[in-house]
Amino acid sequence: MAIQASEIESLISAAFPKAKVTITDLAGDGKHYAAEVIAEEFRGMNRVQQQRAVYASLKGKMDGAHGELHALALTTKAPE
Repeated sequence: MAIQASEIESLISAAFPKAKVTITDLAGDGKHYAAEVIAEEFRGMNRVQQQRAVYASLKGKMDGAHGELHALALTTKAPE
């Protein structure tokens, strides 16, 4: 089952309401995406902590072999 870019953006935006979120479909199959998330909440976090926070916001959409989202290449940072 595929997932829409808008659903990924909504899930991330719900966790980080003031973030700038950009989603790119990498393969056109609805399962491989890239996301850039720029959020003030990331200030003081290292990259692993930032990415874990984003993955948590996806609420299981990447869980296991039957997850709706197979791959998400993340770029995360605090605003400059």
